Amino acid sequence: MSDETRTSHETRVNRRTRRGLAAAAALLLAGLAAAPVATAAGEQPHRTLRGDLISVTPVADRDAGAVRAFLGGQDVAADSVRYGVRAYRLTYRTVDPYGADTIATGLLTLPKGGAHRLGLVSDTHGTMVDRDYAPSASEDFGRVPSYLNASAGRAVAAPDYLGLGSGPGPHPYMDTASSVTASVDMLRAARTAADRLGRPLTGDVYATGFSQGGQVAMALGKALQQGADPHFRLKALAPVSGPYDLAGQEMPALFDGRVNDVSGVLYIAYWLVAQNRLHPLYEDPSDAFRTPYASRVESLLDGSHEQEDVIRGLAPSVRQLLTPAMYERLRHPSGAVLDAMRAADHTCAWKPDVPVRLYAGDDDTDVPIGNTRACARTLAGQGTRVRVVDQGAVDHFGSAVVSAPQVVRFFDGVRR
Repeated sequence: MSDETRTSHETRVNRRTRRGLAAAAALLLAGLAAAPVATAAGEQPHRTLRGDLISVTPVADRDAGAVRAFLGGQDVAADSVRYGVRAYRLTYRTVDPYGADTIATGLLTLPKGGAHRLGLVSDTHGTMVDRDYAPSASEDFGRVPSYLNASAGRAVAAPDYLGLGSGPGPHPYMDTASSVTASVDMLRAARTAADRLGRPLTGDVYATGFSQGGQVAMALGKALQQGADPHFRLKALAPVSGPYDLAGQEMPALFDGRVNDVSGVLYIAYWLVAQNRLHPLYEDPSDAFRTPYASRVESLLDGSHEQEDVIRGLAPSVRQLLTPAMYERLRHPSGAVLDAMRAADHTCAWKPDVPVRLYAGDDDTDVPIGNTRACARTLAGQGTRVRVVDQGAVDHFGSAVVSAPQVVRFFDGVRR
């Protein structure tokens, strides 16, 4: 099992019940989103906007000691903890990959102390197949960056992305464009919620993220610098172990041994199923997946199964999972396959005007460090030399454990 999405025993106990509730809530919210807004005779209907806040639901209230205990339970250093935290699930309006109105959820975490007006950290999470593992739904490792940064005195907005948490529909895994729109709209919803909760935001944004979220953080930083929302000013960027280069690094690593078999199978199955909804990669699952996996792969990746269940239902290796034709198409990508990869790449092809640090580990067999080095080279080609923080002999999950407290200190230094 990939350590990236490990889940504690305590949070799994009631997960099946929460999943049913989340699905019911998603259906209800989808109905609300489609419902017209009543107006008086002769008035123009109210037009909802991306980032409109629908609801704020408290999900956690922890004093500083409880935050330290939580972080210690995740093997994360808690030296930066100064305050307790309060966390809220936000439900807000956004758009799907086709630009149609939809709804998403995310976690807003605020410090119980510190300045009245708060800088805002955007934390974008890594790969998860179970919607109930999303930051707003589960107090697991995915909340570590939120609690770390909030307990240091900043607000934190952690989007669940589309199709995770209580958002309706499937998650468009590795669709960079919709991950960025959901993240920008989460910032907008966080701004409204923080105002209502008496902790207004300054407009400064510090972007971080892990794994899939590292790539999203880079793309979000670019969008903010280019003026995606005039209320927000990018101040610093600190992604961790992101798959910044699918075509040049991550996909080749699936076939040359740099990515371990279990993670490789999970990632490529998830990527093919999700991307096939956006690009014409296959007509029938049997075109891409061998028997018996073709008959079950799409249902396994519908957001309602835990990672362990998905892994048990798939093949032990990428070669055993894929048809020979799809295996070769991925090894030598062209056409729609290459288009899908390139749609997620180029997130480092811009010139940040803010401090940037890239974090990664040498022993990462999920997202090899070559991705981070390729990103640094691309940024250098744009005229921005950045520091790569090589965490040494740590694996994928280990890179997050070590890097998360360092990111907090980096942001502290930028704030001064």
